[in-house]
Amino acid sequence: MAYNLLKGKKGIIFGALNADSIAWKVAERAFEEGATFTLTNTSVALRMGETAKLAEKCGAELIAADATNVEDLENLVKKSMEVLGGKIDFILHSIGMSPNVRKGRHYSDLDYNYLDKTLDISAISFHKVLQVARKLDAINEWGSVVALSYVAAQRTFYGYNDMADAKALLESIGRSFGYIYGRERNVRINTVSQSPTVTTAGSGVKGIDKLLDFGERMSPLGNATGDECADYCITLFSDLTRKVTMQNLFHDGGFSSMGMSLRALEQYEKGLGCDCECGDAGDHDHRYD
Repeated sequence: MAYNLLKGKKGIIFGALNADSIAWKVAERAFEEGATFTLTNTSVALRMGETAKLAEKCGAELIAADATNVEDLENLVKKSMEVLGGKIDFILHSIGMSPNVRKGRHYSDLDYNYLDKTLDISAISFHKVLQVARKLDAINEWGSVVALSYVAAQRTFYGYNDMADAKALLESIGRSFGYIYGRERNVRINTVSQSPTVTTAGSGVKGIDKLLDFGERMSPLGNATGDECADYCITLFSDLTRKVTMQNLFHDGGFSSMGMSLRALEQYEKGLGCDCECGDAGDHDHRYD
């Protein structure tokens, strides 16, 4: 059901690769709620993904941009304002990638060149987007910027690797820039800490299927889906949340406030009879798990 929450609003959406992407779902909902926007991703992602279909459906223009490249971002923002007919009202940052995760590097044995790329793509790009937008005075007063995060920024999750460091930095950037942009121009900046969600990026996390099951058992309301996350982002882009800024907002069915649930405890008890010889240094070395 549409409520015209974004009627007349304009924006830029980063990261819609395919129908599994949360950014894709946000774009669909923003369109339903009356917004116009541009869609952006790297040139390679636009060629390999299905974003052109989404652009056609939403009447949006595709603009290739590497979010780690300031010149690309300047071109993106300028062209978006030109296409949309003025300043924008919202931005979604839905970008994350870790070469260390993709290459199976353990957190205690990171490739630091890969780590630099992880931080640049997944977090520092957020700062670059905000810095470019501010310098170009591209966002209207009471505009809203949202970046997608995960609870691994606060808690350790096996297999999430250096993406946890990136998400912690992402959230810090949201707070620091939120103060500046809020005080100067009444622009609000928030991060949304979403439940584990099966996306192209999320599927690369080791044990994602088990993480989804654990989240479902732990959360009183169950895991939040990608569609539900899109709904939440729409409210943050709308005028209904004008005084919400500098927050990391947990959208996870209550997971982040839980210690142990009965469903998770019962599942844990079922596994107590299984002995694991962790002293075996073969293929089952769990000393650092």
